[in-house]
Amino acid sequence: MTDSKEWNWKEENNLIWLRPSEESYYIANRWKENGYKDVLDFGSGLGRHAIFFAKQGFNVSAFDLSQEGINHLEKWAKNEGLAVDLNVADMLSLPYKDDSFDCVFAYHVVSHTDTQGMEKILSEVSRVLKPNGEVYLTLCSKESWSFKDTGYPKLDENTVVKTSAGPEKGIPHFYVTLKDVLKLFADFDIERIRHTDDCYFEGKEQNSKHYFILAKQHLIKESFL
Repeated sequence: MTDSKEWNWKEENNLIWLRPSEESYYIANRWKENGYKDVLDFGSGLGRHAIFFAKQGFNVSAFDLSQEGINHLEKWAKNEGLAVDLNVADMLSLPYKDDSFDCVFAYHVVSHTDTQGMEKILSEVSRVLKPNGEVYLTLCSKESWSFKDTGYPKLDENTVVKTSAGPEKGIPHFYVTLKDVLKLFADFDIERIRHTDDCYFEGKEQNSKHYFILAKQHLIKESFL
């Protein structure tokens, strides 16, 4: 299992990382309607989703491997007058008790590992998620150019390491097919899976495909001795 590597924010200047994703608005509304309160922003980066969910009235906890990212989020939350519980932590070993959260929001973050790491991450998500709680996360698609066409070195059949200059240099990226997603989430109740293609952005044609997965924890968790 590869070690987790933090994002190099000094190499990133795209303002997208300070704005909530489009999907977060729908998810926040869904979780409000379901009466959920306690949300974990899983790999919070600079804090765009932690701040957004806190403004929506959720009790928000957030962690990231980057101390720089957590420092930015701490300052942002203070300026907004928001309470966010913060941790510098590795997604492979979460610093939270079992059944801590109604919801887990993991947007473009859990893919930064290899196959063995992904299995560990999902077991950690299941551990900290309350019965009947929900997880919303994204995974990179094997149909993307970055998996098929770049020639990046592979750690295993599902994982490449990006070598291009920028904030993701040296960071592993895990990719899936629909069949892989169904296998990975066999212990969850899948509500919906979307497969998207961001085919044009930043002024040019692109081929950036992802799976967006909404899944529910079983009402009664199974226990293993």
